[in-house]
Amino acid sequence: MICAGSTARAQGLSRYGMPGLIDTPSATTMPDGTVALSADARHGETRLQGQFQITPRISGLFRYAVLRDFFSDPGRRPDLFDRSFDLHVLLREESPALPAFALGLRDFGGTGIYGSEYLVASKHITPRLTLSAGLGWGRLGSHNGFSNPLGVLSDRFKSRRSGSVGTGRLAFGNFFRGDAALFGGLEYQITPRSRLMIEYSSDAYRAEAKRTGLSRETALNLGVDYRARPNLTLGGYLLGGTELGVKLNYVIDPRAPKYPGGIERGGPPILPQADLAALGWRGDDISSNETRLSKALAAQGLALEGYAQSGHEARIVLGNARYGAAPEALGRAARAMANNLPPEITDYAITLERDGMPVSRSEFRRRDLVALEHDWDGSWRSFARAKITDAPNRPPPLAGRYPRLTGAITPYFAAAYFDPDAPTRYDLGVQVAGKLALAPGLSLSTVIRQKALGTLDQSTRASNSTLPHVRSDQWLYDKADGPVVHRLMADYLFRPGSDLYARLSLGYLERMFAGVSGELLWYPQTSRIAWGAELNYTAQRAPQSRFGLRDYRIASGTLSAYSDLGGGYLGQINAGRFLAGDWGARFALDREFANGIRIGAFFTLTDVSFDRFGEGAFDKGIRVSVPVSWLTGQPGTMAISQTLRPIQRDGGARLEIANRLYDEVLGANAQVMMTQWGKFWR
Repeated sequence: MICAGSTARAQGLSRYGMPGLIDTPSATTMPDGTVALSADARHGETRLQGQFQITPRISGLFRYAVLRDFFSDPGRRPDLFDRSFDLHVLLREESPALPAFALGLRDFGGTGIYGSEYLVASKHITPRLTLSAGLGWGRLGSHNGFSNPLGVLSDRFKSRRSGSVGTGRLAFGNFFRGDAALFGGLEYQITPRSRLMIEYSSDAYRAEAKRTGLSRETALNLGVDYRARPNLTLGGYLLGGTELGVKLNYVIDPRAPKYPGGIERGGPPILPQADLAALGWRGDDISSNETRLSKALAAQGLALEGYAQSGHEARIVLGNARYGAAPEALGRAARAMANNLPPEITDYAITLERDGMPVSRSEFRRRDLVALEHDWDGSWRSFARAKITDAPNRPPPLAGRYPRLTGAITPYFAAAYFDPDAPTRYDLGVQVAGKLALAPGLSLSTVIRQKALGTLDQSTRASNSTLPHVRSDQWLYDKADGPVVHRLMADYLFRPGSDLYARLSLGYLERMFAGVSGELLWYPQTSRIAWGAELNYTAQRAPQSRFGLRDYRIASGTLSAYSDLGGGYLGQINAGRFLAGDWGARFALDREFANGIRIGAFFTLTDVSFDRFGEGAFDKGIRVSVPVSWLTGQPGTMAISQTLRPIQRDGGARLEIANRLYDEVLGANAQVMMTQWGKFWR
């Protein structure tokens, strides 16, 4: 991976994984879109953190912390395993006269052990020397605190509830309340690679002093950072004159792959029309034209699924299982048509399909392709001249294309995180995936897994949920012996009308549920908004049986709204009935980069109370998807995806459908292809 940030500011992260010095924050940000992975360790405490610069001014962080020997209660596990989130907002950038200002929340949605809020200002005194100072609440208001200045607005700001706020809950009643205290610090850029920090911390470490015997001799902390590589920073610090610690930051820029643009060979150039005329190809020899074009597309890793021609126009259905960016597939297909069809065929219509279902139709003229192939602004001009429309219909499939069997044998990795008995469990094994396409849009598919080694089956933490155990019994499914049928299903994807997409699925839909699922999506090519509806009737699968079912049956479904918010941000709301019979809505926000990397977060609120939900209070998490092509430089449509939840419970759970329509058709929508059109001439 190629990672970002040769600037000192990009590496200026505190122990908390956010912009700052040691314990205290600063009013700076990471470069937009970057991800910072950090690890911090001192005696009795370890933190693993991941920060994402969501927008140029807003960053979020997820933290997993282990505090050893934190509890001394008889019969209680002594260690504290804590999951929490942070938010940092830059209110104002630095100017020659005024400092930058930032506002932040630490540890919301966790136990509150690190809970604090702050308002901080930062100003460069010289190009190398930066001063930061601020006002803190919570932990950052615990040393030399004074009456909250916000108390002039309301008496509610004068007091703050102490102790744990309850795992997973948002303690709105604590934000910016209770005593406040001042903090500040200086950082000096010794060399382009190293910085020295000294700070006055307003964190009294009361919980650690009481529970683990931590003692501080001073409120001053010292630290030094060294950037060993452009993306890697190592650091050490001295807390309160008594505690030594070390930290590591690793910064990743999703927009800076190791192989910018990819390392695949470009498509063949367009041949002069006179050269084609000399070959003597006849426009009425449809069979030869089809065969010749099919071979040319296959050489580019593309499949000719359907072909028709009339007059000066040829129409094809294009299967693309190779290029992650649909415009690259379109560009190569358009050039293949220009080079392998008779010169009198000058107009090309290419219908992109997904699993046999037509999605969008792109029309090109040969004279435009010739004129723009070497144009300095050929990418944008070719998009402007192309006509991209809906494709509710498609040319008939080629003879012999159905039925068609495809498959793959690959390794698989499955993991479970944050169990106090073992914070990380995993399985490694072999996965066999097979698909039998019977007709356009109609297929049978299966995924079978055989574990080779791992520890997922070692969990003994039985669920205490009072809801139906639709997810919290996952540990029982991990104990299954022999080959496991992960999925076995029939799908029918089709177009019921203009701008409409539909899916019917039947079978063993996922590891824990079997049944029937239906979905309808409205998504015009010219729209940034899509609407969907899904209805499912499922039975829970038996954990120790390949095909057996439990007695639990449930009708679930959602109405969904999807929005392309611009700038790569995708919003999503799914409202309806969930697997445990609860009613509510899931809210999600993702940022998708032009190269296909997607990073997002979600939360679900239903009519299940926080107390009944149990630990975690409500469903929430972060999700990341990285195309394999970003790592290898080779074209491909596969991605490595991972969803991280602080804890998996039963409230707010949805079916894990493998081919929901919005994700199926998103990449071939005109609004999305516009952002990737730079790959058209690849």
